[in-house]
Amino acid sequence: MSKSKNSRLKLYNTYTRHKEDFVAITPNFVKLYTCGLTVYNYAHIGNLRTYIFEDVLKRVLLYNGYKVKHVMNITDVGHLTSDADEGEDKMVLEAKKEKKTVWEIAEYYTNAFENDLRKLNIIFPDFHVKATDHIQQMIDLIKRLEDKGFTYSRDGNVYFNISKFTDYGKLAKLDIDKLKAGARISIDESKKNPFDFVLWFTKSKFEDQEMKWDSPWGKGYPGWHVECSAISMYYLGEHFDIHCGGIDHISVHHTNEIAQSEAATGKKWVNYWLHGEFLIFRQEKMSKSRNEFLTLDVLNEKGYSPMMYRYFCLGAHYRQPLTFSYEALNTAKSTYNRLVNKVIEIKSNIEHSKQNIEFIKSVKIEFLSKINNDLNMPEALAVLWKTLRTDEIGNKEKYGLILEFDKVFGLDLDKVEKLYIEEAKQKVDVKLVERLVKERDEARNRKEWTKSDKIRMRLVEMGIEVRDSRKGTTWKIKS
Repeated sequence: MSKSKNSRLKLYNTYTRHKEDFVAITPNFVKLYTCGLTVYNYAHIGNLRTYIFEDVLKRVLLYNGYKVKHVMNITDVGHLTSDADEGEDKMVLEAKKEKKTVWEIAEYYTNAFENDLRKLNIIFPDFHVKATDHIQQMIDLIKRLEDKGFTYSRDGNVYFNISKFTDYGKLAKLDIDKLKAGARISIDESKKNPFDFVLWFTKSKFEDQEMKWDSPWGKGYPGWHVECSAISMYYLGEHFDIHCGGIDHISVHHTNEIAQSEAATGKKWVNYWLHGEFLIFRQEKMSKSRNEFLTLDVLNEKGYSPMMYRYFCLGAHYRQPLTFSYEALNTAKSTYNRLVNKVIEIKSNIEHSKQNIEFIKSVKIEFLSKINNDLNMPEALAVLWKTLRTDEIGNKEKYGLILEFDKVFGLDLDKVEKLYIEEAKQKVDVKLVERLVKERDEARNRKEWTKSDKIRMRLVEMGIEVRDSRKGTTWKIKS
């Protein structure tokens, strides 16, 4: 799909608080960084909403004709239970709980996360990389900051001094003077300022940290914030197009990333910052720390497929909070099933053709205008439904548009018939079906038509289609 001059891609930039025309640094090429999971536990469905939003962004960029270089980190060290350098390392805490090594925890939950991405049909990043494989890049970045006078060392730890960086807090619109005046005394008394953050921890923080590396400041491990800066600049360069994450990253994590990155390079780091809103659960954001979180597998066990959850997320704009309830999910499930049945119905009669070039052109333009208006998926879905219901074109043309639009939705609509039948087979008691078919044949041979019809209706209710011929009765799962 080539870009349309009449429908420029507009994205809401958190940094400016405005919706802006997207202009790539390099024409037709986008460098994209998305914050990955801290792999101490399963991704909950709130986390996954963010990754679905980022996948939609990537798909919209691709639909507009851009090539995308996408990097996502795997946080397997350095993320404490508080984003502001307090508490214990999340990986260490979970390793103790499960009586495993930190490395085992990281590998297990990384694999689980990547399986979730596959189930949700999320396009994998070009580089999905571990923080622990990029320790040298982090050390190099800290040394640059040290050489430029942005750091200080106390009690074995290396801190970033925010007072040396004049634009600190600009992303989050923080008033640092007011925050200083109202700040509580930091738990970390080694900090000159409560909002300074650790770039490198040594033994002074946790004696039991399993992951440690040699560094100019002693054997230790990196702070959480430094990994994203080091990894993104290693793969994307010191100035790239888009950085994404959840809104909870704005005030601390992304604010600190900007400070250390721009302090090191002396120039603008990222052009567009995009943030996804929370999934609201029981009136609060979904949280692992309270053990109040749902995983994709839990939803699946309750009868909601990954594509149903993806459809549920597409039904709300990424910058709007989305309240989770089973009632709302049931509505999305019902609508998704109607969509699947409609697609199967259209495909089953795909020979029916009715060309209307003007209508096809207009609906494509309408779709592009919706997705290019800051990724407006609810309105884009409305265009899809309009296309499915119209009499202006035939099924052949409709199916072509379905596949075209699904490049953005990512609902695997070209595979729904196969998936529908496979899922149905798992629910069918084949022995029972074959027994009923045999009983029906016997009833028909005895000309017991009432009994035969009752058995047929029972099979229909089970989702079984029966066909009679001279060669005998055959059955199949209805598509």
